Parts: sequence; C-alpha cells; structure tokens
Amino acid sequence: MQAFNRIGSVVVTAAVAAAAAVLEGAQENKPKDWEEWQGYLVQVRSTLDGTDQPCYFWAPEKASTQAVPLIVGLHTWSYDYRNASNYRPALQYAKKSGWAFVGPNFRGPNSTPQGCGSDLAVQDIVDAVDYAKGRVKIDGSRVYIIGGSGGGHMTLLMLGRHPEVFAAGAAFCPITDLARWHADSLEKHPGRGRGYAKMLESACGGTPSESKKEYDHRSPLSWLSRARDRQVPAYICTGIHDGWKGSVPVGHSIRAFNALADGKDRISEADIAFIEANQAVPEALAFKDADPFYNEKTRVHLRRTSGCVRLTIFEGGHGGNFPAGLDFLSRQRKGAPADWTLPAKGSGGSTELTR
Repeated sequence: MQAFNRIGSVVVTAAVAAAAAVLEGAQENKPKDWEEWQGYLVQVRSTLDGTDQPCYFWAPEKASTQAVPLIVGLHTWSYDYRNASNYRPALQYAKKSGWAFVGPNFRGPNSTPQGCGSDLAVQDIVDAVDYAKGRVKIDGSRVYIIGGSGGGHMTLLMLGRHPEVFAAGAAFCPITDLARWHADSLEKHPGRGRGYAKMLESACGGTPSESKKEYDHRSPLSWLSRARDRQVPAYICTGIHDGWKGSVPVGHSIRAFNALADGKDRISEADIAFIEANQAVPEALAFKDADPFYNEKTRVHLRRTSGCVRLTIFEGGHGGNFPAGLDFLSRQRKGAPADWTLPAKGSGGSTELTR
C-alpha cells in the first residue's frame, strides 16, 4: 500500500485571537508521526473560489485498478488539518480495510466566514471526494463521512446538503443548531465556554438576532430533512455528561435524531430537558440490552433507532465511539436500507474529543 500525490501544505490563519491561540498550540504539539502525515498532504482546487485547499489523501495500491470505498475524516471545531489526531481513526481504518481516505481542511477552525459550514467549506468536502475519484477508482455506493464535535456538525451538514454523495455518516457529539449553541455557550454553566459564541459571531457576521439566515444556513437541522427524504443512514452518539463535562448539550444530538426519525419515535422536548438537566435518562427511555462497542465504563444509557438513524447516549462526556461508527459505516450501501447489525464482539470504549 502507498500514498498518492504527495505535495506541500498551506497554513490557514484564524481570524480571531482565540482560534489563533488554538492553532499555535496545535502546531507546537505536532504528533510523532507528523512527517508521515506530510506525505499524505495534497492541494485540492476549490471549484467555488479557485483556491488550493490542504487535504490529506491516501489510497491502497489496488485502488488503481479496483473500486474501493472512500472514508472522509473531519477535524473538530477549533482546529485545522494540522491536528492530525482528528483524522487518525479514519485513516487507520482505511489502511486496515483497504479503503481510500481523504481528510479535508474545510477552511480550518470555525471562526471565519469561510469556515463554520459555509458554502466554501461544504464544497471543499465535495471537492475532496471528487479529487479522490479523479485519481483512483472509488466505489460511489460506498462513500462515507465521519467526525466529532465540529466534525460531527459538518458530517450531519454534509448528509443534508449533499445526500447524493454519501452512503452514510457517523457523527459524534455534534453541534446541530448554531443559534442554540450560541445561547448555550453564553450560559454560566459548567463545561460551557463563551469563546464559542465569539467564534460563531465572527463566522456568521454577528449574533443570531443579527444574522439569523447565516446561523440557519450553517446548521444541520436546517438541512437534515433532505437526508431523511433520501434515507441516508446516520449514526449519532454522544456522552450523557456533555454540556457539563464538555460544551455541547446532548439535546443537539437528540434533535438531529428527531429530524431524521419517524414522528412516532422522536424524543420529546420534556425528555430532552430532563436528560440535559439531570445527566440521566427517564426510566422509560433507559437502554436495557448490550452493545459490544460499549463496556461497563461507557455503558449505553439511551438507544433509539428509527428508519435511517440511530441515536446512542453513553456514559461519557464530549466524545464519541470510532470503532462503533466505523463498523456501522462499513455495513451501509447507497440506496439500500440501513443495516443495524452488530457483531458478536467489538472494541468497547469511547474517545474524548478536542473541541
């Protein structure tokens, strides 16, 4: 196996001081395999503004003659492509499974008008998929997307904006309503950070009352009906303590589930309020079965499946479960009903995510 098309990098500069500090820290804490990641770095020309955008790309040798699945891995909210740890689970799975991989930058941290779910950021991900398709053979019925936190936000946004591209997506602790998260971030509450509200204002051109259309346009909840109409399978999970130990209340994940689920299976706003306030689920919603991807330490509190979507709320904070999400993705095919099969054994655990 080998990497294709090795080129240099482009540095993305943040527009606000908080994001700049995050980037500086990311550069100072480069992973031990940083040089290896440079070998995967390519430049993808944006079909919207003509700029070259950094993106990681890897494909197995067999992809030159045989169509393989493609996994799109995404970075988190405050980081850019230089924090390679956000892409690593997807790349490792691709190498193990013989899939191709792309890790787009999609305009870096969500603190500029060009980032944060903008049309440019959305197109960067589509362009990254097309880049891979233009260089190796990709099975168009098996293009997947995965990410957590800001990457979860973008995963769900992409399923709604471009349901024709993806066979399925896995989103961990996603931000799904930017106006709501702006308000969440201003609350005096454990785990919340006012810096996120400032990032949103910088990206969207003001507060939600000043720039409602921008907040709505960049929010997955505005678009998920398109994914539901196309029945694009989605795996959504989050830790029950997020919002307390972490900055994204679990209601963001639950409301995304509701947007994709059949009406009879949706979770009420009263139950969402109970879960967020008590870091526990009502007894009537409690999960009683077992899942091989979650152990006693990360036990599942709530599990609901409806049509093309599954929601899992587990014991944890701002995090996700890459083994569970990747196994789910591997079972999906474009145009086929969602496959919710679980293996007899799995890697139980969760991954805390940077924000």
